Amino acid sequence: MCGIFAYLNWNVARDRKFILEALFGGLRRLEYRGYDSAGISIDADTLKGFHGELVANGNISEAQFPFVFKKEGKVSDLVAHVYKEVSDQSVNLTETFNYHAGIAHTRWATHGQPSAKNSHPQTSGPENEFVVVHNGIITNYVVLKQTLLRKGFEFESETDTEVIPKLTKYVYDQLTKDKKGDEVIPFRQVVVEVLRQLEGAYALIFKSSHYPNEIVACKRGSPMLLGVKDYPESADQSADDTDPLSPKSPIISPANDAKKLDLPFLDAGSPASVTFRKEYFIASDATAILEHTKKVMVLEDDDIVHIHDGIAAVFHFNHDVRKEKAGRPDRVQRALHTLEMEVEQIMKGNYEHYMQKEIHEQPDSLTTTMRGRLTSGEGGKPKGVVLGGLKEHVDTIRRSRRIIFIGCGTSYHAALASRQIIEQLSGVPVTMELASDLLDRQCPIFREDTAVFVSQSGETADTLLALEYAKKRGALCVGVTNTVGSAIARGTHCGVHINAGAEIGVASTKAYTSQIAVMTMIALALGQDSISNREMREAIIDDLLRLPEKVREVLKLDEAMRELARELVNEQSLLVFGRGYNYATALEAALKVKEVALMHSEGILAGEMKHGPLALVDETMPIIVLATRDAIQQKQQSVIQQLLARKGRLIIVCTEGDSVKMCPSGKAKVIEVPHIADCLQTVVNIVPLQLLSYHLTVLRGFNVDQPRNLAKSVTTE
Repeated sequence: MCGIFAYLNWNVARDRKFILEALFGGLRRLEYRGYDSAGISIDADTLKGFHGELVANGNISEAQFPFVFKKEGKVSDLVAHVYKEVSDQSVNLTETFNYHAGIAHTRWATHGQPSAKNSHPQTSGPENEFVVVHNGIITNYVVLKQTLLRKGFEFESETDTEVIPKLTKYVYDQLTKDKKGDEVIPFRQVVVEVLRQLEGAYALIFKSSHYPNEIVACKRGSPMLLGVKDYPESADQSADDTDPLSPKSPIISPANDAKKLDLPFLDAGSPASVTFRKEYFIASDATAILEHTKKVMVLEDDDIVHIHDGIAAVFHFNHDVRKEKAGRPDRVQRALHTLEMEVEQIMKGNYEHYMQKEIHEQPDSLTTTMRGRLTSGEGGKPKGVVLGGLKEHVDTIRRSRRIIFIGCGTSYHAALASRQIIEQLSGVPVTMELASDLLDRQCPIFREDTAVFVSQSGETADTLLALEYAKKRGALCVGVTNTVGSAIARGTHCGVHINAGAEIGVASTKAYTSQIAVMTMIALALGQDSISNREMREAIIDDLLRLPEKVREVLKLDEAMRELARELVNEQSLLVFGRGYNYATALEAALKVKEVALMHSEGILAGEMKHGPLALVDETMPIIVLATRDAIQQKQQSVIQQLLARKGRLIIVCTEGDSVKMCPSGKAKVIEVPHIADCLQTVVNIVPLQLLSYHLTVLRGFNVDQPRNLAKSVTTE
């Protein structure tokens, strides 16, 4: 899991300092995707010539090979390192480039420990002829490395990525050795020959001194977006009025100059005669592009984008025939979309951390999640749910033999929290599967099954592999994601976007609660035709509409949770007991404490207390018991008494007004929360425990938004 970013300007004058800051800014936005090291590559001097003319004319000595700067640590460490290096080397930061391509990367280590040598960009050799940044894993890198070693290449890093630029250099040398006369080998052709040899998941960006002012980007199994910023051709036209998809735009339209666009390069006339002005941005996530442009293209698996002479040409590479010489990529058109989010959504504002901001945004994110999807019965209309993404498939899901929820981590917990209400309202059995375990067991899936894939990012590797597995077996595949255009959103037959807004903090908070809200609405949609549970459905709809206000009430416990965190800050372990709907709450609360506060915590099904966990109870072990008012509250009351009998150090989460009922002895600390429908109580109950995990992390001195060893979405196995 890494963040990749690229910036290319065409006929837009930018000095080196601006280019550096653009790359640094992109990395700062992507740092939640990886933060153990970072690197960038920019041009050392203005490169002369286009379309590889320097190579074709034998004048490669005139070119300046790219700078590559890499540093272990945070992006801030890289920034300080780069400015020190450019100062020591007397690099001119005011030099202006009308055409320039720079690439950048922030790493989450998979192969090799965090270090400068293992950081990206990885290069083809000392002269940096080919430079590559990579997100993903190359599964056959060992074989490729052994082959390249036999060819005389030397390796410096422990990464799988280093084989890519060295393989690119080898392929380029072979292709240029065999070329005829003034034949120009397109950059994308070199990359395609490299891709034929790669196996695994990747998002890649290539830069080369042999192809000045060009970038080739491609993806398979890892996210990538292309942002386009056009500049007006006349003074009375604003940049926002320019439509990159219009016939006037050279990005994809043959109407601009069909003959030129059909050729690998614009070789009729000097590039100086091309008057349009553009900036391109390539990133792993829309958050890195948003502050520059809202016009983005979501790349699909096996897409190749070749940006040259100001034109972004998109090709689709048939991965199934990648070994065949005849399998050449086809030119395709991809639509540009306008991002709906605003820059303010990815800023911390007055909050100290993204996690804190996102916890407090939950009333608004829940409102957005439900907007336009609930009919409250006003004007004589029946109460109900409208989910456009499922409309054509609801009957099929109702007839399923079973519904299988598949996810990882927090997304799995959200599905678990929704299992009971879906079974109640649909009458269809629901089973739960961790994506990795499903694949390890090769779990039987049938045509009569509905498989629901839950992922905040929509790019989680194990969940994606499980999706491919289920599709091959004929199951109806439903996606529940927070990311429009993500791999799961595109790969499933239907689905629902949770619309929680950008979530930057690595520990998911508002996406979790919005996932539960969406899956509750799915349950309502599945049970909409049933007369017997109409009263229950209408009560849940009423409480869904009240849910944002209930969460707003719980957020008032912020200071109380800070005080509780002070009491627990030096503890080594924490147990959380829950059952029913709140079993998922117990698991999620324990996960939050574990991942950000770096404190051992365990979520336990209260019904299993006597089957082992009771041995851990003593007067020092802090134990949180979820005992809000629901159908099984009495059972939790019994659990509390048994724990108190063994001098347990209890913290009870109960419904307002129930503190005396749940703990008449007064020997436990009590947190009271508002009451709501049983299936939504887990949303209310998790909020104070999110606040607790946040304050524990701050008090323990750890990085809230970038927990140790973790990244936002795991896009590698």
